[in-house]
Order: sequence, then structure tokens, then C-alpha cells
Amino acid sequence: MPHFIIHCSEGITRVHSKKEIMEQVYNQAVASELFVKGDIKVRVQSFDEFIAGEGSDDFIHVFGNIMQGRTDEQKSNLSRRIVSALNGLFPQVPIISMNVRDFEKASYCNKAMV
Repeated sequence: MPHFIIHCSEGITRVHSKKEIMEQVYNQAVASELFVKGDIKVRVQSFDEFIAGEGSDDFIHVFGNIMQGRTDEQKSNLSRRIVSALNGLFPQVPIISMNVRDFEKASYCNKAMV
């Protein structure tokens, strides 16, 4: 916890590797000081077939799944930080976005909890 899942078009992985993309997201999550460094998980999934609006422009979208308890301002700053870093890597990509979703403590469970 937290989990950052990056969806992107396959085309962007020819500009920077999946590892580079994940490292950018990881580094920004660490820099936000909202999480314990060792708890941050990042993964990426690229798509070779997709529809993005009326075309097929390259895209990046990050789904941030975090434990509830952060303020709207903290979540907004996290999104802006990550989108800005990705925009620095991919200034030519027209669609770079992120949203943050809260895990509810009451319904969250992991292996160590059972």
C-alpha cells in the first residue's frame, strides 16, 4: 500500500522504458512524503489497441490507490506531482492524467492480517 497502476499506450514505451516510467511515479510518490518508502508499489500495463476519444493518440493514466485518511489537498498535490513528472518525460503525449482512490480501512485486508 499504496498501489500506483499505470495504463499507457504501447507507443510511449518506445520513448522511455516501462521501468523508467515506473521509477518516475515511484520517486514522486516518495517525494510526496505521504507514504512509507518500502510500502509503495508501482506497476505498468501498456495497450497496443485502444480508443482514446475520437482517435488513437498516445496516453498515460495513473490510478493511485491509497489508504483513506489523506486530505483532498494532499491527494491533489500527489496527482499534480506525478502528472508533472510524466509530462516532463513525455511532453509530446497529449493525454497524461491521474486519479486517486481511497481504500477503506474497514474493508482492506492483506495476507498479514489473516
